[in-house]
Amino acid sequence: MTTDSHEHGRAAGVVDGTAADPVGPVGPDGLTVGRAAALVGISVRTLHHWDEIGLVRPSGRTWAGYRVYSAQDIARVHRVLVYRELGFPLARIGRLLDDPDVNAREHLRRQRSLLVDRITRLQGMVQAVDRMMEASSTGMRLTPEEQVEIFGSDWQPAWVGEAEERWGDSAQWAQYAERAADRTPEDWKEVAAEAEALQAALAATKRAGVAPGSDEANALAERHRASISQHFDCTHSMHACMARMFVEDPGFAQYYDSLESGLTGWLRDVIFANARAHGVDPETATWE
Repeated sequence: MTTDSHEHGRAAGVVDGTAADPVGPVGPDGLTVGRAAALVGISVRTLHHWDEIGLVRPSGRTWAGYRVYSAQDIARVHRVLVYRELGFPLARIGRLLDDPDVNAREHLRRQRSLLVDRITRLQGMVQAVDRMMEASSTGMRLTPEEQVEIFGSDWQPAWVGEAEERWGDSAQWAQYAERAADRTPEDWKEVAAEAEALQAALAATKRAGVAPGSDEANALAERHRASISQHFDCTHSMHACMARMFVEDPGFAQYYDSLESGLTGWLRDVIFANARAHGVDPETATWE
């Protein structure tokens, strides 16, 4: 056969859909790998990989021997994509799809339930981000001068910015900023007065030799935790984490020890004992 004859034969194959082109249309036999990949929106390489590991194997062949995907094969590809979107590893997806006790309808029902759960979680995350975005544009509505007037001459307005830089990405900061945005200067005066009274009580109780773990010390620990919970919800586990930070962070340690010598370590022990009384191991407590 001449070169010209080869070209004519190839052209005829393209026209009638039977060309030796593995990505072209093949009519009623099914879809070639290229067409199947384009239909479901994934790469040819991905389909080849799934074929190699036995996850989705094209079940048909053209007269020329090319493997093609049937409607059932494409349906299986879609199920794989849903499970993969939900974070399932390919090996587990294969076991799920090949479970003899689960039919196609049951797979759809299971996938729908998983998708609804994921949508719910994502909606919760979106709402949290929205709250953080809103809070970041509000926060404490006090001028630096008002802050010093309310919190005292030792107060440094820059501390708010430093705290946001340190914890600004946390859910607790979003809660703090949200609540702070609603407070008036009068509200902040009440907060400052309560904090001053608490500091005086901590110093006086430590000087009196009250032992951590006693009823009086536990009550004071709860009062301290409540003062934090004005700004964000503080669990006993989180409170224990903060007590560790008070000791380890030079700024916090200096602040508490300026109220009463040794107050930082004593306050940590008081908070730790109260956490234990509420079923929390302070040494291994996490921020939750």
